[in-house]
This record gives sequence, structure tokens and C-alpha cells, in this order.
Amino acid sequence: MKSTEAEYQEIIQYCQDLFAKKNKDYGTSWRILRIPSITDQIFIKAQRIRTIQEKGFQKVDDDISSEFIGIINYCVMALIQISLGDSKIEIDTEGLTDLYNAQVIEVKELLFNKNHDYGEAWRDMRVSSMTDIILMKLLRIKQIEDNQGVTLVSEGVKAGYQDMINYAVFCLIKSNALQTN
Repeated sequence: MKSTEAEYQEIIQYCQDLFAKKNKDYGTSWRILRIPSITDQIFIKAQRIRTIQEKGFQKVDDDISSEFIGIINYCVMALIQISLGDSKIEIDTEGLTDLYNAQVIEVKELLFNKNHDYGEAWRDMRVSSMTDIILMKLLRIKQIEDNQGVTLVSEGVKAGYQDMINYAVFCLIKSNALQTN
């Protein structure tokens, strides 16, 4: 079995390659989205995963792994939007690659710090439980957004997006969706 770091990096690289291809097709049209709109896009993907998990079948051919990949990339988009503020300028390919890398490096560091403390507990979790955690984090983010970003004790939306990236990566590893083992 590959190390967590190797599996994680393969999945992130796959996601980044897809992100880059889609940005060649569409440009950075996603920059028009406000953060709550990105949150809702992620919610739609997570809710579809849960519905398929609960019903045991699907009627649309897009597989669940593509939804987890979408969650990862939309979370990166949200983190980029947060880092750039209200600026809606187009981003060239090189700049976008740098912004994507900066976000995933920070998220990966968070993962390995938490993984150290929790001892890779995620490996013993069910994909369905991690899907529920992603949905819970989305509901928390939506509440924080509805409160105009004001929190009393919470980490805030950035931490929620970062955690969702890591849980989505874990789900892809656990389901061996990209054959990383």
C-alpha cells in the first residue's frame, strides 16, 4: 500500500490537471461566483453523493468519484476567491496554477498536522460517514455565511473548505476511485 502522502498527492494532481483543463475550456468564469454560490455548488455535489449512497443506485451516469473531485476543486475555487477578495479579474494559466498550488500546499500541511494527532483515524471511517461530515461542514459554512462571516468561537469558512478537501481526498482513497493503491 502507498503512503498517505503519495495517495494524497496523486489525487490532488489528478484534480489539479482536471481543473487546469476545465479552465482552458471555460476560462476563469467561476470568478463571477460569490462564495455562497460556490458553497451551494459543493452542497449539490455532496447531497448527490449522499442520495446515491442511501438509495444504492443512480440514474445519471456521472460516478460518485467525479463528485468528490468536484468538491475538491470547488473548495479550491472558494479558497482562491477568499484569498483574492472581491477582485474579479481574469487569471492567466500560470497564475492560476500558482494560486491552486498555494491553496493545496496549505491544506496538505493541515492534513498532515491533523493526521499526526489523530493517527490516520480516517482510514477506519466509512465513506458514508465522511460524506455526512462534508455535508455538516457545508451547513456550518452556510450558517456562517448567513451571519455575514461573524463567528463567536468557530474557525470560519476557510477551515471548513480545507477540511472538506481533505475528507473528499480520503473518500477517494478509501473507495480506490483513482486506483491509487
